[in-house]
Amino acid sequence: MGDNYYEAGNISYPCASWAPILGFSGCVFAVVFANIGGAYGTAKAGQGIMAMGIRSPELLMKNIIPVVMAGVLGIYGLIVAVILNGKMMAPQNGTGYSVYSQYAGFAHLGAGLCCGLSSLASGLAIGIAADAGTRAIGAQAAMAASWKKMGFTGDAGGQVNSTGDALFVGTVLIQVFAGNLGLYGLISALILSQMDYSCEQN
Repeated sequence: MGDNYYEAGNISYPCASWAPILGFSGCVFAVVFANIGGAYGTAKAGQGIMAMGIRSPELLMKNIIPVVMAGVLGIYGLIVAVILNGKMMAPQNGTGYSVYSQYAGFAHLGAGLCCGLSSLASGLAIGIAADAGTRAIGAQAAMAASWKKMGFTGDAGGQVNSTGDALFVGTVLIQVFAGNLGLYGLISALILSQMDYSCEQN
């Protein structure tokens, strides 16, 4: 950098020297929050699945869907971070002037927050709903088996012949709508990531 780097005529307010921190923060928020949501969803769903597997081990693999859906959230954050990283611009060679604008920085920060926080909310919803849903499915299957062992052949409120399919379908639908929250954040982030403005320094 030359001796006149800090002269008033060389200051670019649209492309301030601190603007890149906004873009890099967007990358960080997208990955970190999405992974927190995915980790919580996986752990919480895993608790319910393991608790259900004690009494109904045959249903374990059938109810692994929430773990997969929670794991996808981390991929959303990774996709957004890679796209934002490709939009970052290094200072000009020789002069050291920043060509990355505040406009792009705030847009990319917003993109990272949209994806990260939406995925975090989605992970919380998936984890809590999956924990309750899988436990309910396991309890219903165990109850049906106990009714049969006791020799009940009547309907018994549908418990004797119940296979847990109704609860399973309901649980899967809840997971789908909870997972959509992260997808909405990803779509918004992709739109925001396309908003670019750079400064041409002479």
